Order: sequence, then structure tokens, then C-alpha cells
Amino acid sequence: MSTKSAKRLFVNALTFSRVPLIFIYLVLAIAGNFSDSLVYPFAACVAAGMAGFSDLFDGLLARRWEVVSEFGKMADPLMDKVYFIVAFPSLVWLAAAQGESAVHAVTLLVFTVLWILRDQWVTFLRSVATMYHADVGAMWLGKVRTALSFPCAGFIYIYLAFHRHWTQSASEIGLNVCLAVEGFLILLNLYSFIVYTKSYFPYVKRALGRD
Repeated sequence: MSTKSAKRLFVNALTFSRVPLIFIYLVLAIAGNFSDSLVYPFAACVAAGMAGFSDLFDGLLARRWEVVSEFGKMADPLMDKVYFIVAFPSLVWLAAAQGESAVHAVTLLVFTVLWILRDQWVTFLRSVATMYHADVGAMWLGKVRTALSFPCAGFIYIYLAFHRHWTQSASEIGLNVCLAVEGFLILLNLYSFIVYTKSYFPYVKRALGRD
């Protein structure tokens, strides 16, 4: 195997590592909810953090080693979707299992549903646009949304996993920050939904007219 092939294989393995790591996080997060030990939530944070950092370093290494590929460009956003499809519903479950306030639970639920729906809608728009050979590469807004979602998901989990060990005032501050973060993510997803729709909807109109 050539050096370049080995580097490409390593980068692709780094990309795909997000899947087992996020499922390891899920198991540890569930176990941590039923245990007073801090080992499980700490380990869950490590697994989720490693998965998040893999998204940062696979692209950097691919560009530095000049092994960027079309396969990698398709695999990377798919692995991101798997990560968040596991991570965000797990936060909703944790909020419900811990008896979080109705406001927090509903905010998390609204954000999670909106996040998933936005991704499905954008996938549909891009699929239609490819019928007309349009450029369907990721927009800067989509990259920003993904990049911000990793630390935001991590912060929300840290609050849910550890706040019962905090003082009441620290817990209240953490909850307010979580609500602010979740509200920001809701607005960011709505904005992304609008921007992508505006960009690709002309192709949907053409497709409807053709059909």
C-alpha cells in the first residue's frame, strides 16, 4: 500500500469513527443516568468529544495530506448526520428521564425535530437540484451550523449529566444557558432552512413545471 493510500485510509477511518464513538456515548449516557457514579458521564463526554474532534481533524488532514476525495466529501456529512441523529434525541430522553422542566424538555424536543426536518428538507432540495446539474456543495451556513452543533450538544449533555451534583444556583445558571443555546440553535436552523430553500427552490419549481 502506498503512503498516499495509507493516508487516505486513515482519514476515512477517522471519518467513520464517529459512528461507533457516538453509540458508545449513547450507552454510557444511558448508564450514567441510572448510576450515581461520575465515571459513566465522564466517559460519555470523552466518547462524544472524540467523535466531535474527528469531524475537525479528518478534513484538516485530508487537505494537508492532499487526499481529499469525492467519497470523503459524501461520507463526512453522512457521519455528521448519524452523530446528531443519535446525540440530540438522547438529550431529549435524558431531559425527560431526569424530570427537567417542561419548558426545557419542549425546547429540546422542538429543536431536535427541527434539526432532523431541516436536514431531510435540504437533502430533498439538493436531490432535485442535481437533476439540473446544479452545484450542491455545502454552503458556509451549513458548515457553521454543523461546527456549532458539536460544542452545543456537548454543553447540553454536560448540564444534563452533571447538574444534579451542582449547587442550586449553579444548576439554575446552567439551565438558563442551555435554554439560550437551544433557542439560538432553533433560530440558526430556521435561518438555514430559509436560506437553502431560497437557493434551491427554483429547481423545485422547474421540476414541478416539467412534471
